[in-house]
Amino acid sequence: MIIALSLIGGLTAIAFSAFLAFRVLKEDEGTERMREIAEAVRIGAKSYLKQQYKLVAISFGVIFLIMLILAANGLMEFPAPFLFVLGGFLSALSGYIGMTMATNASARTANAAMKSLNSALRVAFSAGAVMGLVVVGLAVIGIGVSFKILEWTFGSDKLELITITLLNFGMGASFAALFARVGGGIFTKGADVGADLVGKVEAGIPEDDPRNPATIADNVGDN
Repeated sequence: MIIALSLIGGLTAIAFSAFLAFRVLKEDEGTERMREIAEAVRIGAKSYLKQQYKLVAISFGVIFLIMLILAANGLMEFPAPFLFVLGGFLSALSGYIGMTMATNASARTANAAMKSLNSALRVAFSAGAVMGLVVVGLAVIGIGVSFKILEWTFGSDKLELITITLLNFGMGASFAALFARVGGGIFTKGADVGADLVGKVEAGIPEDDPRNPATIADNVGDN
């Protein structure tokens, strides 16, 4: 019963996040110049994620093989490596959806701000809620399904073993999130410092001016 409720709750969160996403995407992106800058940020964000997720995939592959060897030698439960990868995949998927939503909402929020502060707040809040709901929804669904599979594998009386094995799901999710957090922080700080040095100091261009290419990279990091 509890597992069923968790799945219903997770699916409800995903469905509502989809509703909010479609509502945000219906908003106007503004002028041609705003669309051009927003598209440049989107392209940069996708390029960054592509490179980062390549490194994440390699790291997960190595750790998965190590865990698989340990499981084959009886040093950990066999489902553990797969739960680790599942947690990492869902975490990375959440990050991709969040980045996509953020880069699609930026120009729409700026355009809505020209009408009223309330309109801009609604667009920005809805876009942020998509990320939050997706993270919670995928986590609840992933944990619920994993718990049920482990219950079938070990038996319903092995709750301690199920719980300990299920921790690998959280480890995988946290590991992927750590890559995104640390990598994103390094990227945005490098772009920010570079934009300030080249733009403000050398060229005399104001901060966050779109004429400075590093400003686009800075906005990619912020997203």
